[in-house]
Amino acid sequence: MARLIRFVVVALAVLNLGPALSQDWPTRPVTMVVPFAAGGPADTVARILAPGLSELLGQQVIIENMGGSGGMTGAARVAKAAPDGYQFVLGNVGTHAANQTFYKTPLYNAATDFAPVMLIAQTPLVLLARKDLLADNLREFIAYAKTNQASMQFGSGGAGSASHLACVLLNTAVGINVTHVPYRGAAPAMQDLIAGRIDYQCPDTPIAIAQIQSKMVKAIAILTRNRSPSLPAQATAHEQGLTDFDASNWFAAFFPKGTPATVVDKLHAATLATINTPAVEMRMQEIGADLVTAERSSPDYLGKFVETEIEKWAGPIKASGVSMD
Repeated sequence: MARLIRFVVVALAVLNLGPALSQDWPTRPVTMVVPFAAGGPADTVARILAPGLSELLGQQVIIENMGGSGGMTGAARVAKAAPDGYQFVLGNVGTHAANQTFYKTPLYNAATDFAPVMLIAQTPLVLLARKDLLADNLREFIAYAKTNQASMQFGSGGAGSASHLACVLLNTAVGINVTHVPYRGAAPAMQDLIAGRIDYQCPDTPIAIAQIQSKMVKAIAILTRNRSPSLPAQATAHEQGLTDFDASNWFAAFFPKGTPATVVDKLHAATLATINTPAVEMRMQEIGADLVTAERSSPDYLGKFVETEIEKWAGPIKASGVSMD
């Protein structure tokens, strides 16, 4: 009941912002660019959010998937778009943090080329293996990989994506060198893992849970410091001897730099109201996404958070020695 009341209050705030906005934004559909292929974690989160945003904004929020370069292609499109409020990107740890170090010449500056709107949710990453791999836990996986690394392959949602970098950090931490197979999204990589064409990957829980539960793949370890509420029985890498290993993803909304503050505020309020609905909260829990708390939901917080995340990932990526032109 308390969450429902909070939703009503925030929804009313959204509506009351209208008269103060230039041209009563939005007066036509708004595009949410998802910089990854359909069916992946970012796409899943976007499709949970879009109906509520459309209702509150009074215009349809259209999802457009635009993969490539670990999410940079789609994010770059928004960075270079007119700051009129009709395009925003659902960014993540790859597009707005890790890629700034991983790519030698990033297509944009994640800290200065966007108007931050709101950090929405965080998700743990999980090490999955093909179901017939001869390992049932992290210790066995490491032993198997060290013996067979020359012939093994790991997949990801693309070079520079969260799933790629998590596996890179894991490989570096355990001392293996395995060939990377990049895909145009986490969903195609998952399909090949299920088919046994690759040996392992490190995706978000939104795309991993259903495959784990159906036993189509083998869960080896949660890659965050603490266990995931959505997979409470699965031990973490930390628990299995890889002390303090922590790799997680997050999702946040960004407009192009220069978007009017009133427009940013209205999308922020609509997003906050949407994630406070019981249906959205339940669906996010089902896919293993932890919604942000109120004190972490402001545009200012997201701007500072991006800067700290860029710094956080720079060290491990440089230490791994892996980069892209």
